[in-house]
Amino acid sequence: MPDVRFVKLSPAALTALVAEDLDAASAAAGLPLSRYLVDENWLWRVRLDDILRDPAAADWIARAAVAEPEGIVVGHGGFHGPPDERGIVEVAYSVDPQHRRRGYARAMLRSLLERADADPSITAVRASIRPDNIGSRATIAGFGFRKIGEQWDPEDGLEDVWMRQKPQ
Repeated sequence: MPDVRFVKLSPAALTALVAEDLDAASAAAGLPLSRYLVDENWLWRVRLDDILRDPAAADWIARAAVAEPEGIVVGHGGFHGPPDERGIVEVAYSVDPQHRRRGYARAMLRSLLERADADPSITAVRASIRPDNIGSRATIAGFGFRKIGEQWDPEDGLEDVWMRQKPQ
């Protein structure tokens, strides 16, 4: 499995991504970001709003995912926000289409789960996946997720809700 590290994106980098200014976003992030991150500008708009409402959210939300040792941005990953009142975080990750099917999604998920497991405030990790998203369902397989229900997402439609309890 490849190694992936996450790079926190500052409000300046997020603002540049929202404005579709790849050069400014890369300069603010301190590394060459990818066109894919610019194409995901809807996400950065949401996450920038999250940070403006709660600056502590910046420690949890989506970050640039960098493959190591290559040092290239292969997508993004993080959590939807800080843990809720029960200590649950929801994981999210996406791989640039030109880097898919190389193990990066599993590497991102592994890294995010390690982070959650190391945090004493986290009790469980949740994942919401459309039933037809075979790739994401395969990605979480083997990581201890169990389907606990369904929900309706206004953008994605029906999603299966999966939960992974923190190992003891």
